[in-house]
Amino acid sequence: MSNLFSIERYREAAGWLLERTSIRPEVAVILGSSMGSVADRMTGQEAFDYSDIPGFLLATNPSHAGQLIFGRLGGKEAVIMSGRFHFYEGYSYPELSVPVRVLSLLGVKTLIVTNAAGGVNLDYQVGDIMVMSDHINLTGASPMTGPNIGELGPRFFDVTHLYNPKLRKLAHETAALMDPPLKLQEGAYYFCTGPHFETPAEIRAIRILGGDAVGMSTVTETLTAAHTGIEVLGFSLITNMAAGVLDQPLSDEEVGLVARASAGRLGALIEGVIARKD
Repeated sequence: MSNLFSIERYREAAGWLLERTSIRPEVAVILGSSMGSVADRMTGQEAFDYSDIPGFLLATNPSHAGQLIFGRLGGKEAVIMSGRFHFYEGYSYPELSVPVRVLSLLGVKTLIVTNAAGGVNLDYQVGDIMVMSDHINLTGASPMTGPNIGELGPRFFDVTHLYNPKLRKLAHETAALMDPPLKLQEGAYYFCTGPHFETPAEIRAIRILGGDAVGMSTVTETLTAAHTGIEVLGFSLITNMAAGVLDQPLSDEEVGLVARASAGRLGALIEGVIARKD
């Protein structure tokens, strides 16, 4: 087994961080494309570049900052991953488990994931925020492929309630209390590998299979969290309607524009959920 996938390597990364910050995060937030401004809500920030953390991965997407940011969010000690990793960057599925495994060794018990997604459900509109109730992963791959590390989790694990029902309920309640009130969608996220956007025929198939939004991230992180016993809440920001829904081409620029414009609402929602969480 590669040293990259050893418990010692994960402990080295976690230990390096814990030596350099007094924050002991109970909550972690992973930010999607162009959502870095969410981190502005965190107080007492201490930021560490991914490139400095031993055994960590390097973000190549230009819309991702590539930092772990420690501080207080919603009155609680937290850590934000400003920038994530994707299969399309050339990482293997087991490599994509590294960040969340390190978060688990930092003491994180709750993970909030965000992503920019294409709207598959025809009732959705650009700018909607969808609470992830489930996901569909038909790639045939898992980040837990390979030898199991028993100290982190069991060989076989249940994902029936991967997207925690209590946290989903809390998200809806928190959104309703915002000014103005925010109405959330709720649905299933369909995972595709990218980096190309999906074809119209693929989107029609995804809709038939029960997908409400589609994207190229998140699932490897949430599966790893489930393996390590971390509870999960997921938000998909609908930054565009998926291929074939509208008669227009898809672009990363469009995704970025909508994500940046909506990051404020999403950040307020995340902060509110953390503040109200027991």
